Amino acid sequence: MSAGFGAMDEGWYYCLDHRTVEPADGCRAAVRIGPFATREEAANALETVARRNEEWDNDPEWSED
Repeated sequence: MSAGFGAMDEGWYYCLDHRTVEPADGCRAAVRIGPFATREEAANALETVARRNEEWDNDPEWSED
């Protein structure tokens, strides 16, 4: 369990199949991104993924140039 999540609060997820935010008991893990601490963070999951990918793509420590 991630820091910040209590035993009864397993966070929020973004479902790639339905393009919706859902609680822990939603769709199967293979089609979800998360967990996120808040519903709002889960709603912004695709933006978060895009931003992180950009950061990693431009990280000089991992660059092959």
